[in-house]
Formats: sequence, structure tokens, C-alpha cells
Amino acid sequence: MRLILKLLLTGVAVFVLAEILPGVQVAGYTSALIVAIVLALLRVVVKPILLILTLPITILTLGIFLLFVNAIIILMASYLIDSFHVSSIWWALLFSLLLSFFQTVLFSLLGKE
Repeated sequence: MRLILKLLLTGVAVFVLAEILPGVQVAGYTSALIVAIVLALLRVVVKPILLILTLPITILTLGIFLLFVNAIIILMASYLIDSFHVSSIWWALLFSLLLSFFQTVLFSLLGKE
């Protein structure tokens, strides 16, 4: 139940951010929910692989490159979902930062189990 609630809250955050950021478009709330699900799957499947592949540059930049790894995952979701579009890596980076912020705030409101 908690996972479903987190996906719904992420969908709301995606929808709101798409309305705010001009470089990010989502067709509607249903599409935002699909984006939330795809992002969760990409973070589970693809992110560990990207972390291993980018480990040297991540160490050199003291972890700052992880922001770009998150932006790449956003761009991958944009590529996979026709109703979700991010115009550049910079919009993906900003979207990723703001989405992480919103998720932190919203998930903290849920409390612990």
C-alpha cells in the first residue's frame, strides 16, 4: 500500500513539475503516473548499471556526477514514453533535482511505517 501511495505522490509531483517547467511536457495525470512507474523501474534496473559504469568519474567529481546519472534516467523515461517529453539534459537535470526535492518533502509527510 505504501508503494502505491509513493507512486501516486510521485505522479502528482511529475504532473506539477511538467506544468511549471517549460522544457518538460506530460500529456496528463495518467501519463504522469506512467512516468512515475517507469522512473521507479529504471531506478531499480538501470541506475545500478549506470553507477558502475560511471564510478570513476563519480569519484573524481566527488559524487556530483550522480546528478547527471539521474538526468540520464529522466531522458530515458522521456524516450520510452511518448506522452512525456524533456527537451534537453539541462531540463532533465532541473526536473530531477526538483522531483527529488518534492519526493523528499512528500514522503516525509507519510511518516515511517
